[in-house]
Amino acid sequence: MATPDLSVIIITKNEAPRIRRCLESVRFASEIIVLDSGSTDNTVAICQEYTDKVYTTDWPGFGLQKNRALEKAQGQWVLAIDADEWADEALCTEIMAAISANDSSVNAFAIPRRTKYLGYWVYHGDVGRDKVIRLFRRGQARFSEKVVHENLVVDDNRVGQLKHHLYHDSYRTIEELQERMNTYTTLSAQIRYQNGKRSSLTKAVTHAIWAFVKAYFVRGGFLDGRIGFIVAVSSAESSYYRYLKLLWLEQPKI
Repeated sequence: MATPDLSVIIITKNEAPRIRRCLESVRFASEIIVLDSGSTDNTVAICQEYTDKVYTTDWPGFGLQKNRALEKAQGQWVLAIDADEWADEALCTEIMAAISANDSSVNAFAIPRRTKYLGYWVYHGDVGRDKVIRLFRRGQARFSEKVVHENLVVDDNRVGQLKHHLYHDSYRTIEELQERMNTYTTLSAQIRYQNGKRSSLTKAVTHAIWAFVKAYFVRGGFLDGRIGFIVAVSSAESSYYRYLKLLWLEQPKI
């Protein structure tokens, strides 16, 4: 059953192993828009099986790319979903009910997200408590124009809450984790440097330690066992390299 007023937007690049599950999960929407930034696998061909609104473009960064996709949407409501995410039947039903209610006091909905990390589901820590604002009224929200770690800015901050999870197949291998961590920490450091932020070796170390303590102890990551420890260490590494790279931009010869 189609939902007349819902557009789904997805940005892609080389997501052939995961994109079909994502697309299958959102077939209940009346419109699916895909912006691909130069896939060299069969991502585009797979997407064309589900929608005729598949576009190829350059890569300006996450925030700008998602806003480009948003500009093509026609529905009253928009669901932004990543290629490595999917909605189950319970969430789809809840989304349909939420937009059908058309509550004027709400411009967007936050959705809890359950993440699979290196093949293991994470239930605690920062990752286990993750919530993302992805369902919103078109014209009442836009993505920040950040190159990485973009967020949705909602008019009047009128955000409701859904209870069913969006599922996320995050890093599938250690190599993928390391590669993405390297990319994200570099971009984050560059943005911080451009915004006048500065770092030091002490900041890099202390932020890393606090990132681990918060993820593993304060937020209960230890309850996830071995994978909880891995997630906390990864969080610490990300923090450490973000501040170290910022320091390197400031002082190339430490």
